[in-house]
Amino acid sequence: MAKIALIGAGSLVFGKTLMADFLSTPALKGSEYRLMALSHRRLDKMHDFVKRMIRDNGVDATVTATTDRRAALKGADYVVVMIQAGGVEEFRQDYEIPMKYGVDQCIGDTMGPGGVFRALRHIPALLEIARDMQDLCPNAILFNYANPMAMCCWALGRLPGLQFVGLCHGVQTTMDLIASYVGVPKDRIDYVAAGINHMGWFLKLEKDGQDLYPLLKKNFEKPGYYVNEKVRGEVMRHFGYFMTESTGHLSEYLPYFRKNKKALELYCDEPAFGGETGAYYKYCAMLAEKFTKMDPLSIESTKLGPRSAEYCSHIIEAKETGQVFRLNGNVRNDGYIANLPHGCCVEVPIYVDRTGLHPTVIGNLPPQCAALNMTNVVVQGLAVEASFTGDPELLMQAVALDPLTSAVLTLDEVRRMVAEMLDAEAGHLPQFAGRKLRAVPAIGIPKNVKRQQVPVDPALAIANRFGKLAQA
Repeated sequence: MAKIALIGAGSLVFGKTLMADFLSTPALKGSEYRLMALSHRRLDKMHDFVKRMIRDNGVDATVTATTDRRAALKGADYVVVMIQAGGVEEFRQDYEIPMKYGVDQCIGDTMGPGGVFRALRHIPALLEIARDMQDLCPNAILFNYANPMAMCCWALGRLPGLQFVGLCHGVQTTMDLIASYVGVPKDRIDYVAAGINHMGWFLKLEKDGQDLYPLLKKNFEKPGYYVNEKVRGEVMRHFGYFMTESTGHLSEYLPYFRKNKKALELYCDEPAFGGETGAYYKYCAMLAEKFTKMDPLSIESTKLGPRSAEYCSHIIEAKETGQVFRLNGNVRNDGYIANLPHGCCVEVPIYVDRTGLHPTVIGNLPPQCAALNMTNVVVQGLAVEASFTGDPELLMQAVALDPLTSAVLTLDEVRRMVAEMLDAEAGHLPQFAGRKLRAVPAIGIPKNVKRQQVPVDPALAIANRFGKLAQA
């Protein structure tokens, strides 16, 4: 009988979805579920709802609720993490402060200033959970749902011996779209996807050994297809491969799509497809306000149906039964993608059986794909290092290297924005306690200033000499 701890179980979306999946899995009959959150406000409502699901469907399971994390973790076999440190209020700072400086984010939870600061809030909390696991349930597997996935999992990968995988639904939901774009049932398509979270590449798309890419690319030259996926479509047209993330997300990870009004109007003007300014924050704020006035779980059906697209229940089922399950998951890069840095977080195919998680070695990504990934990986690495060291300079440098931010702001503007965000979110950033970002004052240049006379660089002198000789 599996013992499953859910940390952050007050999450209305993930808490309900994952519990419904677990209770719908016959192999998990008799399992024990431990719901944990920091307060009883949402936890008790989720606990009551899960008890009703168990009762109304006649499921053999037990569920308890606690605000004591160590009690939830003790002896657990599996730990599911779905936290949001700082809640909607800190998310507001992640969106509104950068927007004041001109950094227009759509989602703001994976890259950009918002993604970096969310990572800084989540990494200390995740490390506390992981260290408790090493003490209380050292053989358990941690399933991480907290974004930004790559930065969070990169940090988790620095703890020796921790079994973890970061889970996202980008691959499986994108496959639904690809199936419709090529007119082939999803279960008839063989594919290989790999890269980094929210920026993975479909390296192979085949039906009965036949390459489906020519058809996909042909269709994306048609306005009716292209209008659905302007950003992903444009990336595929220029870089050769389709990606795992939507317009709203992907437009933030590259410098081409949100840097000015012209780009926004050209690529992100379709609200139905999620590219609009502040879309995710505004949605979360709306839900938060709505849920203060009513309990959404009070009107939710307790009837169990087919499992969702989330991988978690299938992984635990495979681990418990030995029935092999394949997924795409986020793990430490221990040689799985050769042309991305060792130790970073990569998203690769993983097979699961009774003996555990078995990531697949991909080798090299196509060089242009690895290059685009690296524009994000360098930001992720600096952000993780900033969190571990508490160095605000590394934090500023991470944001300065972000593709969208660097397309919009000067270095001085980046520094002022990061300083403002550090002050605004200080209560949720313990690793930076007492440390301020260094002030770098602007250097005023008077009119008609004379240049300082300096020795001539020998290399420059040689270049000038040869230049004159060439002219002669």
